[in-house]
Amino acid sequence: MSVLIFFGVSYLLLCFSLSLLFPKAGVSASKAWIPVVNFIEWAKIIGKKPIELLWLLLPIANIFTFAGMCVDLVRSFGKYTTMDSLAAVLYAPLKFFLVHNEQAKYVGPTLQLEKQYADKLEEAQNAKDKYRLTQLQNENPYKKTVTREWAESLFFAVFAAAFIRMFLIEAYVIPTPSMEGSLNVGDYLFVSKAHYGIRTPMTIAMIPLLHNQIPIIGTESYLKTPSLDYYRLPGLETVQAGKPFVFNWPVGDSVYVTKMRPYAVSYVGKSELSNDPELQHKVANKEFVVRPVDKRDHYIKRCVAGPGDSLKVENRQLYVNGVAAKNPKELQFLYLVSTPPTASVSVKKLDEWGIDIGDAANGIVIEPGQRSYLFLTNAQVEKLKGVDPGMIITPYDMAPGQSQLFPKDTSITAKWSVDNYGPIYIPKAGATVAINLKTLPYYRRAIDVYENNDLEVKGQDIYINGAKADKYTFKQNYYWAMGDNRHNSEDSRAWGYVPEDHVVGKPLFIWFSTKEGSLKNGINWDRLFTSANKD
Repeated sequence: MSVLIFFGVSYLLLCFSLSLLFPKAGVSASKAWIPVVNFIEWAKIIGKKPIELLWLLLPIANIFTFAGMCVDLVRSFGKYTTMDSLAAVLYAPLKFFLVHNEQAKYVGPTLQLEKQYADKLEEAQNAKDKYRLTQLQNENPYKKTVTREWAESLFFAVFAAAFIRMFLIEAYVIPTPSMEGSLNVGDYLFVSKAHYGIRTPMTIAMIPLLHNQIPIIGTESYLKTPSLDYYRLPGLETVQAGKPFVFNWPVGDSVYVTKMRPYAVSYVGKSELSNDPELQHKVANKEFVVRPVDKRDHYIKRCVAGPGDSLKVENRQLYVNGVAAKNPKELQFLYLVSTPPTASVSVKKLDEWGIDIGDAANGIVIEPGQRSYLFLTNAQVEKLKGVDPGMIITPYDMAPGQSQLFPKDTSITAKWSVDNYGPIYIPKAGATVAINLKTLPYYRRAIDVYENNDLEVKGQDIYINGAKADKYTFKQNYYWAMGDNRHNSEDSRAWGYVPEDHVVGKPLFIWFSTKEGSLKNGINWDRLFTSANKD
């Protein structure tokens, strides 16, 4: 709603500022308040043909057309400096008001005047009248210095890149092996933000082209205020179960950020503290960062279930609404590989089979008489078995009772594991669920954090926004995300649902790929320009 209010107020301010400038150009102030008419008169004032206003109806083109009209209007009132143009682009209503306040006079339609001046320069040049040409060049109000030309070009390039990145397509790199096989560490891919509906910016004061941190310095690259509410334009399609998607990490609202990685404050345990000394220091000093939705870290997983679905994992097989789901082609699990004394596999052969060093739990060692833990697909298991009849490949048994499983309640997860998980219901907008002390762990974060309610538990009773409640109706859709590398993926099994307002976009294709995430290891030429949206 705040997005609509912002644009509504800005439009009214624009009309007001135009009503101050129109009379200076001989146009009635009342026309500034009439939709369409105000833009037609604006076009006439700057020397633009009204038919060219049709560009304002086209997405993307309309932004550049509007920016150009803003610059041309202030130039029509004798404001030619770079700062004048920049101010007009950043917030036109304010700049137009300042132009009026400065008692600036209308000098004429700048587009026509600039063309006439260019014609005079060309005429003097063709006539080889050096004196006249020099005089015109020195008096040229439209002349731009080399510095200004470069500055405007750089500004336009940054603006265009930031605009494309913010609304249309953004480049990402795969940093972890959670989607290994389908999307590997070191894959660089483009992600479309239009397919699932363009999400308008919530955080608007930020450094262009940076997500949430400034490199080297390590500080946040944005200001939390001012901010806008969540709003999403209609999309080309909806998030589909079985397809990869990119989203903001749901539990990344409060994080400890170390050189190793960000840690969700509410999900830091003994293992994380023992593995990262820097984390120990930050936890002790409560040095955490609170991030808005659109500045939380990006994750890419496979959407395996959508709004209203019920999900369960039995013996590694995923079931959605009681039906076995189609498994990804490159689905991986952890295996213990015992190599007989008579067999070995070269690293080159492993590479040919797509078994990278990053797929190993303890380093790749396929040598005679060795035992290795590897993350493998079914096809890779068969290839290794074919090396020698004595090759023993055993699925790793994931023990139940893991407290780190969502919903972080041992009374629910005591018998659960990543291989035997659920059942669990995925909330849907408009759906109502019963809530009590037994069901609350599933939905508490969704109700309290994702949907911004005040939730309290008093004894055996639950209160939402001060009222006693035994049911709740969800305001938005949710999704369930899992990595294709099922035994090496931090996903919904760890932190729960992905809210719809956290959805970023749809992976398109891989445009570059390095082996194991490092250029020194080589380039995966066979992965270049392949689909990043694989089944």
